[in-house]
Amino acid sequence: MTTPIQSKFTYFASDFHLGVPDFEKSLQRERLLVKWLDEIKDKADAIYFLGDIFDFWFEYKYVVPKGYVRLLGKLAELSDAGIKLVIFIGNHDMWIKDYLEKEIGATIIRGPIQTTIGHHKFYLAHGDGIGPGDYGYKFIKQIFKNPICQWLFSRLHPNFAFGLANFFSKLSRNAHQETDKKFLGNDKEWLVTYSNEIQRKQHFDFYVYGHRHLPLEIPLSAGATYINLGDWLSYNSYGVYDGNCFRLNYYKG
Repeated sequence: MTTPIQSKFTYFASDFHLGVPDFEKSLQRERLLVKWLDEIKDKADAIYFLGDIFDFWFEYKYVVPKGYVRLLGKLAELSDAGIKLVIFIGNHDMWIKDYLEKEIGATIIRGPIQTTIGHHKFYLAHGDGIGPGDYGYKFIKQIFKNPICQWLFSRLHPNFAFGLANFFSKLSRNAHQETDKKFLGNDKEWLVTYSNEIQRKQHFDFYVYGHRHLPLEIPLSAGATYINLGDWLSYNSYGVYDGNCFRLNYYKG
């Protein structure tokens, strides 16, 4: 018997990387995101943002990065209307603390979670620092997550700190730009390997990630599906779950 399609949908998106490559293009992308959110607001029960909303974010006690007012205003509007907003911390905005939780009512998630939506079990994560390999990044991530290191970084003046962080973020992005565009094959896609390992121990219907920047939908064992949401730098891609199935869509604006 087919599960009835629900009247409200759950949406998933990731990797907006607002702030790059420059103010004008970031603003254009932000306006497109706001337009998309405005179009889905009457159909959305919940929206999951699976990381890297911003290309860089760091919260001082009284200072946050300037900009992004259109997106933040729209998210506050959606939250006030009763739409559930869930924001995962990505590798570019891992220093999100409680500002978005307080200002727009979002739930902040700092690692992989297991949840049930509708009649299906979901495994959700940004996707960085999990799966086999990439030991250099995993080591650096532990440094970035260290409270003492974060405290030391917060002693820097924001003008210098943000400039330094944006410089290294650009280096990282340039280094992975070509890899992000290529499908490596099921045996080399580390998040596919990671999902298969979990699936052997515990069943989930959908494994949904960001981080990879490439829209992917790959069948796994026992009827499970691996999904990578792509990004809004090249694809304007997002996921939607209707209570019966999960599909990847592309926003044309």
